[in-house]
Amino acid sequence: MRGYALHPVLARGATFVAEGRVRGRLLDLGPYPGLIDGRRTVRGEVYRIDTPEVLPALDREEGYNFDRRPATVTLGSGRRALAWAYWYRGPQHRAVPIPDGDFRRAHPPGDHQ
Repeated sequence: MRGYALHPVLARGATFVAEGRVRGRLLDLGPYPGLIDGRRTVRGEVYRIDTPEVLPALDREEGYNFDRRPATVTLGSGRRALAWAYWYRGPQHRAVPIPDGDFRRAHPPGDHQ
């Protein structure tokens, strides 16, 4: 997301489209969030990938605890779209749930940088 550590990777070849929501639950993993399966709503940002090198670069930066999978997202306009999302598959014993699914509210940009 804009203002967070991995955003510069997106800036190399992706365009912000809209804020969006996806079904799941959000965990606070300290310096970053982790999306897991669930019935709640998680807030995030949707980007159009303009340069093919961006996805492998994001995969490397996200690391082995995250799995890129397609997900249906609801854009701010209410329109639904298919997008890639990174799902957390790592250990959860130290994770803290973010009940409202909004990492930006729980950790404003700059909070962990």
